[in-house]
Amino acid sequence: MWILAEPSFEPTKQHHKETIFTIGNGYLSTRGAFEEGYPNDRRATFIHGVFDDAPIVVTELANAPDWLATQIVLDGEKFSLASGTVLAYRRELDLRTGVLRREVRWQSPQGRAATIIFTRFASLADQHLLALRCEIIPEFDGQVELRSAINGQTDNEGLLHWRPIAQGQLADGTVFLRTRTRKSGIELALTMRVSGSDTATTTFWDVENVPTLQQVYQAQAGVPIVVTKFVGVATSRDDANPLELAHRHLQAATGWDEALAAQQQVWAKEWERCNVEIEGDEEADLAVRFSIFQLLIAAPRHDPRVNIGAKTLSGFGYRGHAFWDTEIFMLPLFIYTAPDIARNLLDYRYLTLPAARAKARAAGYEGAWYAWESADSGEEVTPTWVPDFHDKKKLARVWTGDLAIHISSDVAYAVQQYWQATGDDAWYIERGAEIVLDTAKFCAARAEWLNDRGCYGYTDVIGPDEYHDHVNNNAYTNLLAQWNLRAALETLAWLDQHAPQKAAELRQRLDLTPERLQHWQTVAEKMCVNVSPDGLIEQFDGFFKLKDVNLADYEPRTKSMHEIFGIEGANEYQAIKQPDVLMLQYLLREHYSDSQIRVNYNYYTPRTDHTYGSSLGPPIQAIVACQMGDVAEAYEHFIRAARADLRDVRGNAGDGIHAASAGGVWQAVVFGFGGLRVHPDGSWDIQPRLPQHWQRLTFRFTLRGKTYTVTCYPDGRYTTA
Repeated sequence: MWILAEPSFEPTKQHHKETIFTIGNGYLSTRGAFEEGYPNDRRATFIHGVFDDAPIVVTELANAPDWLATQIVLDGEKFSLASGTVLAYRRELDLRTGVLRREVRWQSPQGRAATIIFTRFASLADQHLLALRCEIIPEFDGQVELRSAINGQTDNEGLLHWRPIAQGQLADGTVFLRTRTRKSGIELALTMRVSGSDTATTTFWDVENVPTLQQVYQAQAGVPIVVTKFVGVATSRDDANPLELAHRHLQAATGWDEALAAQQQVWAKEWERCNVEIEGDEEADLAVRFSIFQLLIAAPRHDPRVNIGAKTLSGFGYRGHAFWDTEIFMLPLFIYTAPDIARNLLDYRYLTLPAARAKARAAGYEGAWYAWESADSGEEVTPTWVPDFHDKKKLARVWTGDLAIHISSDVAYAVQQYWQATGDDAWYIERGAEIVLDTAKFCAARAEWLNDRGCYGYTDVIGPDEYHDHVNNNAYTNLLAQWNLRAALETLAWLDQHAPQKAAELRQRLDLTPERLQHWQTVAEKMCVNVSPDGLIEQFDGFFKLKDVNLADYEPRTKSMHEIFGIEGANEYQAIKQPDVLMLQYLLREHYSDSQIRVNYNYYTPRTDHTYGSSLGPPIQAIVACQMGDVAEAYEHFIRAARADLRDVRGNAGDGIHAASAGGVWQAVVFGFGGLRVHPDGSWDIQPRLPQHWQRLTFRFTLRGKTYTVTCYPDGRYTTA
């Protein structure tokens, strides 16, 4: 299944559909709002790295000027789905090519009818080029008017970020708009060229902040009018003269057919390395391909200074901020299918090491403590206060920026996974090793000796399960820090052997004295963890003493247990947002036997808020269920994740794509049902566990420069090529 289709227009689902019909090219993304507009739409284009100051949320991606703006007037009546009669409607996103097409047959209030077809794409062949084509087939003789604009009057849900600088026409007739963010001072330039029939009368309207080209056609019934709109876009982050750069890329677009062919060719290469096919389950087949597509259009290919936000570039949710979502949930897709993109994303973490060090230093620690929410600079941008669940007039304290320390080990883990899968020693020596060492330095500095326990631990933290804050010795936090410390010691030993000069440099620059390294070893050896004789790991100190809860007693419901209990009340119950312990065992799979995982799976699964908790939990739950052989149960968790955005199961898809869930869907298919396991030495094996109604699963992955194609069957057979 390659086509995401909307067979009829449902205004109540407008914002959800704007999200899932997002297009992009790794430089920017544009939500699926209508070209002509619609009341209360959330039209937005977000460009990587273009942040501006904002109250409460600190900084946010600035909603760029609207390049789609195209109004159609049929004999004096403006085309709009909010008026007249929609006689036919269909919208399709072709995931194979990244092209969005909408066809509407519309009758005006006064009875004039026409079929209008919009086609658009953000060029993956040229990240600075956007393309839109409008075809109008009138059913009357008369006049058709098109108003193609660059609309600079955009905002972020009421907050203005742009101050226009200049607009007009260049010598070749190109329309342009220059504007600048109000606080961060990033200049953005857009250039526009509109072409159609030579018989059109064209006029430039120099409307303030909305430069517009008006074209008037004398229409004949049944005779198509085709207009193409190309837009070039560039910022001062790309070039000192963004207008010149945007103009150059616009001039390079010779025609629609050529630009479309280039788009199709580049996308074909993308899918060659990452396509997944599921035969026997069309919903799953479409969902996994949709998930991959959404990550591909958000993945920066040419800029190492940016990350992928938790909502990609598809909505206002989380304001474009990046979390651990990238490293733990999204990055595996890129590591195993597009390692160049993975390296680019990890470069962002390397380039923001100074901010991570500054955060640790401000809290009184050594090493690198990465921001929980990160934007352009890598500084902490987690809001301190947000409106309370139960009373929006009150504010609730957000503690993750202060207490979620596991983010540093998450980044180090991703670095190691990339190195293990690619064998990219040069990058690891130059950049990756320093991340692993400096995060370990923070882990050791933050660790506390707990005299009454006789071990090291971390008090007053938040683990991945954010229903519980201010906890002590969160198992995920403690044991991933332990892994981080050991990985750092192994890294230094490896550098001593393979890059002694770099090892000596890092020892000196990071002050890695023998005493410090011995302390790392001691902290790792004596890390606190509460484990029962049968292998059950306590999520944090005192978790087993909390009130137990039967989540079934609260059904049916449409709210998370966090909302039901309240932020403070949730701390008193064993209901969890996502299972920290199972996540830990998934990441450190080599450290745990099946029986150890089973006892934790059986305990934490019924206490997890699967439907309304974290969107991050279900795909990991699916993988662990597969490992336990519970394939039917795994499928339930998988399909919940697969439907997160396509069916808007949480009711918040209008805020943007659940990017971590999208990455998790790919992992659930490849590592769960496909049973791919890659070992620390770079070897791999396959143990498929397919749902019975799946006839065949085919996926590709790249390991140390070689690409493999694996086909799995329900009976456990598989082939590789």
